[in-house]
Amino acid sequence: MKLEIWSDYVCPFCYIGKKTLEEALEQFPEKDKLTIEFKSFQLDPNTPLYSGQNYYDSMAEKFGGIERAKEMTRGVAEKAKLSGLEFNFEKMKPTNTFDAHRLMILAKKHGKDFALSEKIFYAHFTDSKDIGDIDVLANLANSIGLDQTEVQEVLEDKERFAIDVDTDIAEARQFGISSVPAFVFDRKYLVSGAQPVEAFTQALNQIAKDASPAPRFENLNTNDTREESCGDDGCDVSK
Repeated sequence: MKLEIWSDYVCPFCYIGKKTLEEALEQFPEKDKLTIEFKSFQLDPNTPLYSGQNYYDSMAEKFGGIERAKEMTRGVAEKAKLSGLEFNFEKMKPTNTFDAHRLMILAKKHGKDFALSEKIFYAHFTDSKDIGDIDVLANLANSIGLDQTEVQEVLEDKERFAIDVDTDIAEARQFGISSVPAFVFDRKYLVSGAQPVEAFTQALNQIAKDASPAPRFENLNTNDTREESCGDDGCDVSK
């Protein structure tokens, strides 16, 4: 089985969804047969690099003001805690993630994309680091054993793996994916949003039993996750 995960590193539900998936995989007897690959997606490709603006100011227009942004993100932080995560929205640094995605392509070639994804998510949401800064990204890559020289070459050459990132994003659109996280199993089944552990467990077991080709792309969501994903218009975090 193959699982492809479309996500963006500034998407809170992508980190939460990754954690609940990991919990489900711990209970999945055939997890060793599952290959996981991270795919690129940008919620807003036009987001500038970090300029000193805080998270609430950057989200005020989308959420309807700074106070509304603070109110909505409190619910996300509480949900993150249920998965053992700590989100520090007060210190978070909004930035563009294109370089982070390019670096992920390099990590994927060395079988380290899962490890790097955790480092980048944690750096952004918990450590309040600027994941658009190439020095920050280089340190994260080095911490998981990627070659320092190769990492620097990729980060300094803005064309390296840029086509790969664009291809991932275009592929998501072809699948009809407009919000993340999106978990695609064997290019046949879709689980979208930060689903609970039970939903992932049910989906994994169903997919493991089905060895036949699927006639269509089937959505395996077991509950409404419209408020637990992030799209082009931002994250719907009204709960």
